[in-house]
Amino acid sequence: MAGNLPLKIKSIHELLQLKGLPDTRHPLISVVNIAELKQLPKYVNIVATTNFYFIGMSKYTQYCLKMKYGQQEYDFDKGVMNFIAPGQVFNFIADQVEEINRSGWLLLLHPDFLWNHPLALKIRQYEFFDYAVNEALFLSDYEEQTISGLFRNIEQEYSTNIDKFSQGIIISLIETLLKYSERFYQRQFITRNITHHGIVSQLEALLEKAFSKEALEENGVPTVKDISGQLNISPNYLSGLLKTLTGNSTQQHIQEKIIEKAKEKLTMTDLSVNEIAFELGFEYPQSFSKLFRTKTNISPLEFRKSSRFIELH
Repeated sequence: MAGNLPLKIKSIHELLQLKGLPDTRHPLISVVNIAELKQLPKYVNIVATTNFYFIGMSKYTQYCLKMKYGQQEYDFDKGVMNFIAPGQVFNFIADQVEEINRSGWLLLLHPDFLWNHPLALKIRQYEFFDYAVNEALFLSDYEEQTISGLFRNIEQEYSTNIDKFSQGIIISLIETLLKYSERFYQRQFITRNITHHGIVSQLEALLEKAFSKEALEENGVPTVKDISGQLNISPNYLSGLLKTLTGNSTQQHIQEKIIEKAKEKLTMTDLSVNEIAFELGFEYPQSFSKLFRTKTNISPLEFRKSSRFIELH
């Protein structure tokens, strides 16, 4: 691989051939039931990117398949799901351990299969396609049965003779699979509350530090990418988690902190609105005033006057 660039896999057929998996019956979609394979596919250690979607549910007992995305690595020794969108870089690593039990499903889906269907646009709105591999969806026994049933139905429809109804039925099943995955992620945000509420506490501490005068002068207003990077969480996963636990996205949390600090300065100092805007990292004071009015329904000056009127009375 020249220059350590990722291998670009252009077709589903090419990936299946590379991994030693059965060839696809359709050039734009492939469904693999891992439990029915006579032997495990060969997992050569490659770094790759594809132009199709990868939806996998894997459960291995003694054969340990590791999947790496970015700098994060995850062992598939429990029932979990991962979602990879076209263009994302990932790699597979295999630990050669004696195979005892194996199960799982693999759905490879080219965007062209969804052509002229609403899901073609909607599929990228599912934020879990941008989650890191360590943010996999951990399934309960019931959830695993539900997801497995959907994969089986897709496989059954995919394996029968293709007719004019097949594509619509398969797309409907894929959409149901994605909706259940979204529901189960929402459940995961809530049930893993000890870990996730700890993340919320860390977020608040990071924002407090980021909005100190010294930090703002040096770094400016923190971005969603900045905050998620410090928490070692992908931006979309963090926003999804925060929306479930607090009702606000990461960007909204940042904006709330801006308004909180602005109110402090408007109340406790005689700085002008422009000076406050610059101290809070805004290049243009108009942008600060617009955000403040959007969040409070009044201008910064109106807030200052009202707060000082309250103090006098």
